[in-house]
Amino acid sequence: MSLLLDRYTSKIGRSNYISRDLSWLKFNYRVLDQARHPNRNVLERLKFLAITASNLDEFFMIRVGSLYNYLDYGKERLDYSGLREIPFRNKLLSEVQRFSHDSKLLFTEDLRPAFAEFGFNICKVDELSEEEARKVKQYFKKTIYPMLTPMVYDIYHPFPILMNKVLTFAVVTRGKEVARKKESKKLSFVQIPQNLPRFYEISRRNELVFVPIEEVIRSYIETLFKNVEVVAVDLMRLTRNGDFTLDESDDLETDFLEELRGKLKTRRTGRVVRIEIESGFSRWTMKRLRERWDIVDDNIIRVEYPDIIDYTGLWQIVNHEEFKNEQPIKHPHVRPLSYPDKTNDIFLQLRERDILLHHPYNNMEPLLELIEQASIDPNVLAIKITIYRLAEDSRVTNALLKAAENGKHVSVLFEVKARFDEENNMKEAQRLQKAGCFVIYGISTLKTHTKLLLIVRKEGSKVTRFVHMSSGNYNESTSRLYTDIGILSTNEVYAEDVNEFFNVITGHSEPVAYRNLITAPGNMRDRLIDLINHEAKNASEGKKSGIVIKVNSLQDKAVIDALYNASKAGVPIKLIVRGICCLRPGRKDLSETIEVRSIVGEFLEHSRMYYFHNDGMPKVYGGSADMMGRSFDRRLESLFLITDEFLQQQTINILVYNLRDNCNAYQMQEDGSYTRIKPKEDADKFNIHEKFFKVTNDIVNSARLFD
Repeated sequence: MSLLLDRYTSKIGRSNYISRDLSWLKFNYRVLDQARHPNRNVLERLKFLAITASNLDEFFMIRVGSLYNYLDYGKERLDYSGLREIPFRNKLLSEVQRFSHDSKLLFTEDLRPAFAEFGFNICKVDELSEEEARKVKQYFKKTIYPMLTPMVYDIYHPFPILMNKVLTFAVVTRGKEVARKKESKKLSFVQIPQNLPRFYEISRRNELVFVPIEEVIRSYIETLFKNVEVVAVDLMRLTRNGDFTLDESDDLETDFLEELRGKLKTRRTGRVVRIEIESGFSRWTMKRLRERWDIVDDNIIRVEYPDIIDYTGLWQIVNHEEFKNEQPIKHPHVRPLSYPDKTNDIFLQLRERDILLHHPYNNMEPLLELIEQASIDPNVLAIKITIYRLAEDSRVTNALLKAAENGKHVSVLFEVKARFDEENNMKEAQRLQKAGCFVIYGISTLKTHTKLLLIVRKEGSKVTRFVHMSSGNYNESTSRLYTDIGILSTNEVYAEDVNEFFNVITGHSEPVAYRNLITAPGNMRDRLIDLINHEAKNASEGKKSGIVIKVNSLQDKAVIDALYNASKAGVPIKLIVRGICCLRPGRKDLSETIEVRSIVGEFLEHSRMYYFHNDGMPKVYGGSADMMGRSFDRRLESLFLITDEFLQQQTINILVYNLRDNCNAYQMQEDGSYTRIKPKEDADKFNIHEKFFKVTNDIVNSARLFD
């Protein structure tokens, strides 16, 4: 197998493109690197370890699940790396095994030994005092035992449906009177209830002890299997294929929401794509699981004590009330630079000038104030908004409900297909619909990812339209954790473009040419390629040129090829790509002028910004779209041209700071690997997650990307 993998790696290295999935794994390594950071305390490091585990869960459900949709149904697939389905599966799962091994070493050898000095520990039941063990036993008898349900699998009982991402015991038993007969063995499963805490907590004088729930159950599991011999007890956790598509053809007669609900249920029963299981597991059990789920050895992740299965459970420790004072002190939000400080009336403020919001450094309050004031203002006639993800107990939803109650026209394009938020979005959308809002549940086969808001207000004899355009969701929770940009404006050109866009996506009309918007599906890919090609033309004619782009992901081959051609023409290109990057920087005769960096740190980099030098007359865009095939072809997306000179300069400053960061930045190499950028010996640390809290007008006005 190692020789085959060497051949695969060699073939991958010759391709001009990097595999999307292998690139994503490199991203998760950068997140894992945060858990190694010596300047973070052990709780912060555990947080990042938990994030990598959650990321990997989703990766298996969606990306590995999608790969198995090809494998299981005999469909052909050629990866960017040049590998076909089975060779690529082998390479991908081999890399996942390496990642899982590295995560385990970090937890067991680096993080776990640091628990004691921080005042807590994770212990088994046999490591407790007699009194503590007695409390655990009572907890099992009174709380856990009544909730457990053994499920046997034999010739009389079908194989049970085991839940996705749930800790489960596989228990082998046999009758005592025929203990030597192999055929007397039976396999049972005991799933750990999801509504129980991951750890049972014990307070000692100077220490907080966390006992894993699985260790409590393991200690008393024989009480579930009376009068039989328990031969083997193996803890495991399944990950199932969660990737599905909806039949959204125009002649579909079934109800769309009902079909979506049905598809969501398949996530509970989808094919198994990963098993995490304790080392030393029963071969008899594993033989039956392999046969049942058709998996290879690389689908099996082995876990050995003192490691634990499922690091997402560590959130109970990270967020524990006892450690509240150990969390990093949060910076107070700063006022947006273009925010007038004359009145509390947001409508008056926006008539004075446009406002750029840069989250989380600026909070979401001006936007929330605008929506909430609009919901009760008697002069507001209509509110139109696109929604992709919402916070729990969302102020946005509450304001829209109030607006509808107050007789305003409220139109909501609600994307109920936002992955893993489908059920919550359906519930919220139906609440709005019942209140009288006009709700559109997505557009045909497209996913609505654009972030747009339009408020129509009567002001004397005229009507003013207030617009918000953003890279981020209308979610006040994630706005504290994700970096995003958004513009609040009364610019009539923006208003006309956004109004036209709403008419197109909620009705049945073909769009006219937008003046300040680039939209998808439609011409976004072509427009971006035109902008890239224009820089190449300028460079070939001896004019000044340059491209700086900040996105979450870069995967679209046509855009990558355009960037390669621009590089060959001599255009300096700087890309800031947080996650997936399928472009190879610095390859001779292909991409020698292209640099790629990734920012991974305390905040999740979510903003998208596009800068084109244009021979000294910059064109700068913000918006919701990454450079992905799905963004251009299968999503409703928008990019907005930033026309206000000061707001444009603010955006340029954001890009400048991203390129100066030497605390959270990684440089991508030609082979697809990343190296951490560190401050030079004579240089100060430049951490954008701190510096953006200290930006002034003077700093903004002096920012330059290219001389």
